[in-house]
Amino acid sequence: MAEHDWQIPPKGGHMDLPTGVYLQNMTWKQVAERLEKNDLIIIPVGSTEAHGPHACLGEDTFLVTRMAEAVALRTGCTVAQPVWYGSHPYHHMGMPGTIVVPEEIFVGQLKAIMAGLWNMGFRKQILLNGHGQEYVIPTAIHQFAKTYQVPGVFVNLNWYHAIQDHFRTQDKGGPYETDFIHADEVETSWSLALFPELMKQEDAVDTEPTSFLGAKSARHVDKAGNLLHRPIAWYGQVGLGPIEVAAYKPGVVGKATAADPKKAEPGVRALLDYMVTLVEDILERFPAGQLPPFDQISMRSREELEAVCKKPFEEGWRSIYTLAYPPA
Repeated sequence: MAEHDWQIPPKGGHMDLPTGVYLQNMTWKQVAERLEKNDLIIIPVGSTEAHGPHACLGEDTFLVTRMAEAVALRTGCTVAQPVWYGSHPYHHMGMPGTIVVPEEIFVGQLKAIMAGLWNMGFRKQILLNGHGQEYVIPTAIHQFAKTYQVPGVFVNLNWYHAIQDHFRTQDKGGPYETDFIHADEVETSWSLALFPELMKQEDAVDTEPTSFLGAKSARHVDKAGNLLHRPIAWYGQVGLGPIEVAAYKPGVVGKATAADPKKAEPGVRALLDYMVTLVEDILERFPAGQLPPFDQISMRSREELEAVCKKPFEEGWRSIYTLAYPPA
């Protein structure tokens, strides 16, 4: 995997700029021209959620948009404007500042986004997740695939899974005092590295993570990202620990005051390198306009697929919505 010279923090914040990054900022002519060269799109999937007195409510979203912007500028792929409202586990319920979207609605929205992007020609899609909803997004991808059975490449990338070695604590050779949980040392360090202008580190506070099992919890339940590889995923239980609104009123779970962007910088560089490699590997195998073989990716007839796989408004083209709408 090639190493690139990344600027940290990146020159980010392109959401309202005509910089050739965001789909929604382009005219249809610009989109069509872009698709001729690169038909891969990154969909940042975030949330609106309490992250303590020092961090913005859109922290999860800004993490993945800044990552996606940097990768798009390097590779020529496109970025969709982000999904600002996400699914949440039970222990987030009731926390002021957190907007909880029911799983079935969230899955339906992602499927609709995927279908619309595929219909316009973005048939390679990376759903870049920045929030603790990694157990929901694959359901959307598989439901989309079952409903439409169209060829393409559809990937869920949870940024923290791509570079797990970069979350080690100091006793294991890493930079952090504490393990990654939420709005803590780790997440705040990454935010300071990617969008320091939105952070107020002077307001950071700490809380003491707790479990009803006490120290024995370490035998069983994992923490954010399941990076510790414990038997039970962090989202695989309810009742072994308190809900956030009861135990962590500041919105922080851990030691936010220990955050430092320098702790995150090696991980940020490694992640961006990985994402560039992922985009380039997909496009090397399936260049713009090329798709996985019909007979190996779908049970639909070739005639049916050839029509919907044409470019929009090309002779004989049919919309993806002729296959199914609304999505089942």
